[in-house]
Amino acid sequence: MKFIIGIGGVTNGGKTTLTNRLLKTLPNCCVVHQDDFFKKPDQIEVGEDGFRQWDVIAALDMEAMINTVKGWQENPVKFARSHGVSLSPEAEESDSGEKGIHFLIIEGFLIYNYKPLIDIYDKCFYISIPYEECKRRRSTRTYTVPDPPDLFDGHVWPMYLKHRKEMENNCDRIEYLDGMTSKEAIYNNVFESVQNSLLNNL
Repeated sequence: MKFIIGIGGVTNGGKTTLTNRLLKTLPNCCVVHQDDFFKKPDQIEVGEDGFRQWDVIAALDMEAMINTVKGWQENPVKFARSHGVSLSPEAEESDSGEKGIHFLIIEGFLIYNYKPLIDIYDKCFYISIPYEECKRRRSTRTYTVPDPPDLFDGHVWPMYLKHRKEMENNCDRIEYLDGMTSKEAIYNNVFESVQNSLLNNL
């Protein structure tokens, strides 16, 4: 059995923290990080707002991301092995993944804004935090390409609001998580929801 979990959310909302916790507890679990598919800086256009457009879908090689997800769907065992993921003894016996349960987490800030991806999720989660907290957390992070001054207010937050509205129109199966609650509470909420889905599918 294959089960795909989407972990979306605002920048610095806690997506990676939640994903890493789930990776430790879910068996045969692989992950695809949307951030791994950013194009090179010289391929990112400067928009009307005067900033390089990092926070839009065009900044990502979504075709490559879809192909990676398809690779997992076709053979989760082979995918897990090639990504250094340890498998349960039950899953190890089967080369094509028909034994045991295999999880894929797709994590990123625009995972519900790309039509070809929307229908593949078994569970959709989205973490949000308020403007002030998001700005505070973002200011403490170090990025490969540092944020220019005023990027948050001039580009990051306006794009978040635009894409969130678009996402809400695209996908009506999202379970919203409050990123201001404890990491433990967020994890428990998600883990329980996944467990319930699995029990309903049996």
